[in-house]
Amino acid sequence: MRTVFRALAGASALVMAGLSPALAATEIELWHAMGGALGERVDELVKKFNDSQKDYVVKSTFKGTYDEVLNGMIAAYRAKRAPEIVQSNERSMLTMVNSGAIVPTDELMREQGYTVDWTKFIKPVANHFSMNGKMQAMPFNSSTPILFYNKDHFKAAGFNKPGATWQELEPQLNAIKEKGVSKCAMVLPGDYEWSFLENHSAVNDIPYATRRNGLDGLDATFVFNKGKLVDQVERMKRLIGSGVMQIAGQGIIPVQLFTSGECSTIIASTATHAAIIAAAKFDWSAQGIPYEQGVTPKNSVIGGAALWTIKGQTPEKYKAVAAFYNFISQPETQVWWHQATGYVPVTTTAYDMAKAQGYYEKNPTREIAVTQLMRGTPSENSAGFRVGNSNQINVSIMEEVSAAFLGKKPVQQALDDAVTRGNQGLRRFEQLNASKQ
Repeated sequence: MRTVFRALAGASALVMAGLSPALAATEIELWHAMGGALGERVDELVKKFNDSQKDYVVKSTFKGTYDEVLNGMIAAYRAKRAPEIVQSNERSMLTMVNSGAIVPTDELMREQGYTVDWTKFIKPVANHFSMNGKMQAMPFNSSTPILFYNKDHFKAAGFNKPGATWQELEPQLNAIKEKGVSKCAMVLPGDYEWSFLENHSAVNDIPYATRRNGLDGLDATFVFNKGKLVDQVERMKRLIGSGVMQIAGQGIIPVQLFTSGECSTIIASTATHAAIIAAAKFDWSAQGIPYEQGVTPKNSVIGGAALWTIKGQTPEKYKAVAAFYNFISQPETQVWWHQATGYVPVTTTAYDMAKAQGYYEKNPTREIAVTQLMRGTPSENSAGFRVGNSNQINVSIMEEVSAAFLGKKPVQQALDDAVTRGNQGLRRFEQLNASKQ
């Protein structure tokens, strides 16, 4: 009993002396979809934040694919065990906003006393994640497609580099195949709906869907079967039919056909830098995605994901979330993330800082995506893409376009059918969510 009294007396003395142990830091959870090396960079980013202050601790957990993260969040939210932050891809923007489960980032930061200059965010990034002039999520890993190419192959075929337009590039790809320089001159990426269709439409100012590609409302309608995108799909079919462009086989990641040296080019996310640097044993480079001859190219549009704040948390938890968002939006953090991952810095301030440091002089291919996103003034066709049921609709579009590649349908019919199926998906989403806008 005397021991207990001594312990209590000692604790009391500590309190009286102002030496009580510090209060425990507030912990929050971040669920994300970045595995492998990118997952390691997320953990490193989180550690940088945790080490930068003593009040908050972020715990990052890899939860699988973007769909798995989203489904897990929905189940956890219903069970009232949701994490404070989830990473969700740009395709799920409307699903997240209409879920009723999120706290808009603009609102969160203002309530927690942070002033964020959203005008400093790169336009296509800000356009995508904003609604009614308010940022709904914190942009995190943003990317856009660029053209990676095997410099050795182009030299062997007699070219210094790929042409900037499709009209210049296609004959070069044909020559690479005809001269036997490589087994395939180009590999078709698995996400070609984004890289070859949406971004081709944006860069060439071609209508894809009405209502500024869905940015202005749920009543958007696909129209890509009526314009010049038909020519792009005809070109893709022609290249596949001649063996110039190869479709990766089952179980093969398209970029591996490039890094192995089997294929000479690939149009892929700028975040592919990490995989190419790690695996390519040849001299390679990159440039912007090709556009049509006679066109003044517009900006490309983003892929990637953002961080979303989930409702139902305590005030202290929201303070921690806002502090973390403030940390990752700082130019220094953005520059580190950009250099460590290959994703673009999401603010012009961070881009300017990286440029001032001479980073692009040593790593010129890392600047391509940024300048491509910032090129010109966004038009109605290049401001961004935001439609409901996007993941499911993209599967439908690719099924129909792939049918054209395989000769099962004429290109025009395939695109007509893709638009019909896509619009059916849009109307279902509109009917379910019109009252939530």
